[in-house]
Amino acid sequence: MTAVRELIAAEFLPSVRFDEPLARHTSWHVGGPADAYYTPNSVAELSRFLAVLPPEVPVQWLGLGSNLLVRDGGVRGVVVSLHLGLRQLERINATQIQADAGVPCAKVARQCSRWLLGPAAFFAGIPGTVGGALSMNAGAWGGEIWPHVVEVDVVDRSGQRKTRAAAEYRYSYRHLEAPVAGEWFVSARLEFRVDPAASQDQIRDLLEARRAKQPIGAWSCGSTFTNPPGDHAARLIEAAGLKGVRIGGAVVSTKHANFLINEGNARAADIERLMEHVRDEVERTQGVRLAAEVRIIGEPA
Repeated sequence: MTAVRELIAAEFLPSVRFDEPLARHTSWHVGGPADAYYTPNSVAELSRFLAVLPPEVPVQWLGLGSNLLVRDGGVRGVVVSLHLGLRQLERINATQIQADAGVPCAKVARQCSRWLLGPAAFFAGIPGTVGGALSMNAGAWGGEIWPHVVEVDVVDRSGQRKTRAAAEYRYSYRHLEAPVAGEWFVSARLEFRVDPAASQDQIRDLLEARRAKQPIGAWSCGSTFTNPPGDHAARLIEAAGLKGVRIGGAVVSTKHANFLINEGNARAADIERLMEHVRDEVERTQGVRLAAEVRIIGEPA
């Protein structure tokens, strides 16, 4: 295929970096380069970019990289990064807000507390962006994003934009079924209720409780596996005797077994092999096949 650089229109080149190491943009701090790394400045610009990008060029989407394992060989085509350009967050009426896909979920929690809207403190426990949270119905502390969604704005591979009602989607625990494949979220309207008890103190207390139980600050993706019905992935991993088990520079956290840590020199291949080892051992000893919460993209080295 023709080099990606030659397929990108000149007007977008100031917003594109080539051979960009994706280890810089993921919370595991691993991953090879993207052929092209594009940061749109607006939804309108993004729409134009997609409309003129040849359809044979693959496109991947990236928020804060907190739920993503990029393989060591990197990603062919274009990686679209939303968290720097699509970050508008505003209150549109007494109970509703509009959030771009690139807005960090922690910012939603903080701003809703200032607006006295809730329940929204759980957003502080989601380490990614609104777009990523929408794509997997992310949640924390018993809350999930999709029960708050009124409507979403999406764009497809050809650059066409559309607004869809929340009722067009079906969601469940860490899962979303979209009415049409090949559309990506660019913003969402979310509804809460006026909550005089909403406060920064509430968020702080939840985060402090989280720090006591999880290895916050370590290089990880957060929870690696979803909780199976009626159980917890961390309990199953610990019961399988896997705390502290390592492959290369990747290790199962001794603080919270559902966190796989890059101790500083891990490769993506180490983490992927450790994920498979954990999954196989839990199935062998506990009779449960864990499902990954993390998305894996790219090519092996």
